[in-house]
Amino acid sequence: MSRLKTLTAEYRELTARLEQGGGPDKVRRQHEQGKLTARERIEALLDQGATWFEIGLLVASDQYDGQAPGAGVITGMGRIAGRPVVVVANDATVKAGSWWPETIKKMLRAQEIAMRQRIPIVYLVDSAGVNLPYQGGVFPGQYGAARIFYYNSIMRHYLRVPQIAAVMGPCIAGGAYLPALSDVIFMVEGTSFMGLGGPNLVKGATGQTVDAESLGGAATHTAVSAVAHYRAKDDRECLTHIREYVARLPRTLRPPAPGGKPKRGPKELYDLLPSDHRMSYDVRAVLECLLDAGKLDEFQPDRAPEMICGHGAIEGRTVALIANSRGVIKGRKGGGETGAPKIGGIIYTESAEKVAYFIENADRERIPLLFVQDVSGFMVGTDAEHSGIIRAGARFVEAMATATVPKLVLTVNHASGAGYYAMAGQGFDPDFIVSWPTGRMGVMEGESAIQAVFGNDAAKPENAPAVDAMRVDYEHQLDARFAAARGFVDAVVLPEETRETLAFLLETTGEFTGPHLGAFVLSSQP
Repeated sequence: MSRLKTLTAEYRELTARLEQGGGPDKVRRQHEQGKLTARERIEALLDQGATWFEIGLLVASDQYDGQAPGAGVITGMGRIAGRPVVVVANDATVKAGSWWPETIKKMLRAQEIAMRQRIPIVYLVDSAGVNLPYQGGVFPGQYGAARIFYYNSIMRHYLRVPQIAAVMGPCIAGGAYLPALSDVIFMVEGTSFMGLGGPNLVKGATGQTVDAESLGGAATHTAVSAVAHYRAKDDRECLTHIREYVARLPRTLRPPAPGGKPKRGPKELYDLLPSDHRMSYDVRAVLECLLDAGKLDEFQPDRAPEMICGHGAIEGRTVALIANSRGVIKGRKGGGETGAPKIGGIIYTESAEKVAYFIENADRERIPLLFVQDVSGFMVGTDAEHSGIIRAGARFVEAMATATVPKLVLTVNHASGAGYYAMAGQGFDPDFIVSWPTGRMGVMEGESAIQAVFGNDAAKPENAPAVDAMRVDYEHQLDARFAAARGFVDAVVLPEETRETLAFLLETTGEFTGPHLGAFVLSSQP
């Protein structure tokens, strides 16, 4: 079995376990309370059969002894009435939907997507509040829970991003400001509660005895306090009302040009990638599985061919594509950096200059950028330094960082060194970054790190235990699942789902024609 098939099978097994949330017993308890689970709510909310792009499924999957699948919150993008929306749904089967440190991280990422793309965001609230043993990672800090409410406020006051909140269970203490800072609030009879303090806290603080429904139930907040705006008899009616609400929001449609099928079927990807990640492969064949008709109008194909630049389309949506070409590239007679052969996946001075120019053109032409990463880094050595690799690399990075068009990233294999940065690494705020199960993200590969640390002493018998431990540690940390568990990628996608996913992400990024820089750009007028 190929490496890609093996890693994909392992990933499928992991996701199936994580999607069960807190397990069958917790799901049964949710149903006994008359409530749908978070995943059932999302399924009922979104258009049936439409794309669902889940963000951060693996976050915290290797922490807390496995007790926090998905960090207790489901975040992602789908469609309501055909339009892209962001969804944030507390998973009450996981520690009553309480907030872990990673819960905040996922919710902020979801909000940033809504802000940057200017698309509606729906909060399905069912949470017991802060997970108190971990409050130190939730409550304080610039990117603690308060940041959620800051983003709420920016979206309401400046960006005009529709925010719809449904309180479908408990919503307690500071968490109540999440719906309060949304545009509209839906509540469900009998199961919703929203309040700065529950009955027990009220009893302790004031001596007053009151039941939850009278204190902060759906009837109270829709008829007495007027904090909430709509009341539904159960979860399904509530979700139907939300669908109707989103459907009537105005939208400027920008349909794509008619698209064609790819030249190659997506299942061929499993055979195109080599079993050993260090071996070469035909990246153009990979692109033929992603692009309409497999067509790529290549830019300067005869110069710096280790970097492929060109224009293509995915389901009718044009992209300016940049990809690393693996393998050994024959040197140009009398040209290039000494005219010597080049190693694919490494960025040279010529290739950095070529890509920088291509990016600047795409930005002027307002064409989204797609980076297909399999990069080992920038070239080192006397020839590279004398050719000005540092300055050329800086120009590459600056062109990418300052481009205001949408940027998508697909990591195929390696994402190493400063080459990972130049190819729109996460620190440069690409709109979306996804990886195949074969993705490997790190400063360098394990063998290179061993050589850097031990040098010629790596072969000495007394160093064998340390060398072996370092090799195992690097293999673990280079795994795409390790990156996804820490939110370094938005999602791990399967090869056969890649084209559909990229098409949906291109559609989503096209919702906002303004500059795509940072988490959001304020409008010129408040």
